[in-house]
Amino acid sequence: MRSTSDVVVIGGGIIGSAAAYFLASSPDFNGTVTVVEKDSSYQKCSTTLSAASIRQQFSTRENIEISLFGIQFLKNLDSYLDTAESLANNNQLDIGLQEKGYLLLASEAGTDVLQRNNRLQTELGADISLLPPPALKERFPWMNCEDLALGSLGNSGEGWFDAYSLLQLFKAKNKTLGVSYINDEVIGLKTERQNGSGQITDAELKSGSIISAKYFINAAGPAAASVASMAGIDLPVESRKRCVFVFNCREEITHCPLVVDISGAYFRPEGHNFICGISPQEENDPVSTDFDVDHSLFEEVLWPTLAHRVPAFESIKQVNAWAGHYAYNLLDQNVILGTAPQINNLFFANGFSGHGLQQAPAVGRALSELILYDGFRKLDLSVFNFERILQKKPVKELNVI
Repeated sequence: MRSTSDVVVIGGGIIGSAAAYFLASSPDFNGTVTVVEKDSSYQKCSTTLSAASIRQQFSTRENIEISLFGIQFLKNLDSYLDTAESLANNNQLDIGLQEKGYLLLASEAGTDVLQRNNRLQTELGADISLLPPPALKERFPWMNCEDLALGSLGNSGEGWFDAYSLLQLFKAKNKTLGVSYINDEVIGLKTERQNGSGQITDAELKSGSIISAKYFINAAGPAAASVASMAGIDLPVESRKRCVFVFNCREEITHCPLVVDISGAYFRPEGHNFICGISPQEENDPVSTDFDVDHSLFEEVLWPTLAHRVPAFESIKQVNAWAGHYAYNLLDQNVILGTAPQINNLFFANGFSGHGLQQAPAVGRALSELILYDGFRKLDLSVFNFERILQKKPVKELNVI
């Protein structure tokens, strides 16, 4: 069974679906888009297993600009993702966006970084305030501020939302635009040499089908390196497990943003409960593809840390937990965006290392621009190109959570 599409997107999570949307909705695109997704239930998808949040508090200009567009997109979903059905029913598109901010905490040793980042963030238009300990204590009386020197709080443009709802809105819109979703898995890529460079001509699917296309997009998340290897490309992206724990607190904690502690642990409200997590140290962060929850992480690391920062968290009860995976870029934990020199029609959007969901609108738009115009139009994201991987020149992002 053989079919043809102008663009084949490998991976139907938020990155692949956003790329499909910006292509299919462009007046300059008259082709067809096919999205191949092996897990149509999305039960094990990084998109739906994430902490589902968005922030402007990065240290890299491009990451800030990406998220500034991201929040604008999320706050104006009706102008992007409305369908005839939603319009007919007068339904406002809703992803439960809670614009309650991020609060990044620092000891004396981290104040210079927060201050330097804040200058760039505010210069670019992000609404971020720096709060000394007295102001933190006044604003958040439930917090232990004794060992804090500074806090960086997003007043607007930051928060969390329902990732699954956003993904379904993208899919619904894409289908009205003629995008095809196939429940299958790419297991091989056929490469030919043309005009001195390589090109992918066909994608072989697990079902036995073959799809031919002009362009291919690798949006395979934690499996991105496996897809790249099918084209003979070494992609430094690994699957790293991240556990998210849900807990209940007896005492009421009011006006709580997403708090990132000086330890790197984070917590935020989730309905009447809270969720929390922490990234392990590099030396204790192996490649992992399983979904087993490490409950000792909560008992031995997170709970003591949370109780120190919020005394009321001494008396909490874990009520749920799950594990998902980061597509972890070994070089610099930033996205790898664009083509590799040896293959000119395979576009990468991989290695987000935990911030892919919030970057999906801007990166999806950027991918469409690379295919349609052979270059960036709205945001220059060339700093994230593949060449930096080959040259081992990292783009250092200080605020990796």
